[in-house]
Amino acid sequence: MPWPKEEPTGANPPDGAIINYYLKDAQAGPVTLEIQDAGGRLVRRHSSTDPVTAIPDPKEAPVPTYWYRPPQPLSTVPGMHRFTWDVHYQPLGGAAAGGRGGLPIQGIPYNSPAAATTPWVTPGTYTVTLTAGGKRYSQPITVKQDPRVKTPAAVMQQVYALTEAMYFGAAEAQEAAAAIESLRGQAAKIQAQGAAAQALAAFVQKASALEGQRPAAGGGGRGGAGGGAAGGAAAGGRAGSAGPSPAETLWAASALLAGQMNTMQAADVAPTAITLEGVNAALRAAEVVLARWGSLKDTDLPALNATLKAAGLPVIGGGNEN
Repeated sequence: MPWPKEEPTGANPPDGAIINYYLKDAQAGPVTLEIQDAGGRLVRRHSSTDPVTAIPDPKEAPVPTYWYRPPQPLSTVPGMHRFTWDVHYQPLGGAAAGGRGGLPIQGIPYNSPAAATTPWVTPGTYTVTLTAGGKRYSQPITVKQDPRVKTPAAVMQQVYALTEAMYFGAAEAQEAAAAIESLRGQAAKIQAQGAAAQALAAFVQKASALEGQRPAAGGGGRGGAGGGAAGGAAAGGRAGSAGPSPAETLWAASALLAGQMNTMQAADVAPTAITLEGVNAALRAAEVVLARWGSLKDTDLPALNATLKAAGLPVIGGGNEN
């Protein structure tokens, strides 16, 4: 961490957007907060049922435990509550937490939040929706660019657009991989014979090759969210590696995009030619892999299900493969 705990420190600014909400009664069901962009895409979701990451055991913690902030889940008890959205996209599966025990460098003893693993969201208008007791309450919220950023607006828009494309591409690839995992699980339960068994085995083999290997926990993408000024989306200027190795599976494509998307926010300057080359290569590779998923889902899966149905066997997918 940056300094010993004995060093005098003050409180850091809020980690992001402060959201206040009031509950009249205790909630038996979950309380959720969802943030959507102007196009209706979900960029972040928090729930009172989210797993809580406990402070590590002092004997096993990678850094002294006095750096960690106590868990702050969404509350379901009556009263006024305050929750902070860190203005980052939803974490992706397999994202590494980085060094320093997953804590940011701007640590404060007993109050250091976990380091973000996804980029800042694009400045603009978002909708925050609280769901509690079966009712939904929505309010708009505006995310503004850090006023200290002097990079031309056209350059920043390029950074935001590329960051969005990579994030949602990585998320889509992970969703597709999860869908294939579900399809494989359903296929494993079918006792097929003859032509149906051959068709099922061929489909599973093709789907597995497209899915690829899920990365180990903490093994996907670059750990931190990059540099940039706090409180707004930053730009990227750090050079990425040119010509990344082709991503031929969904998990590989997601990891490639996740690694590139955070380099875009490493500095408040225009991305370099090498960075753009790496980003565009990653986007092209992901586009090819996702097109293969579309073909598998829209052509191969219906054909398999027709064969299974003709053999009197249950179909797979059940409408949940999208």
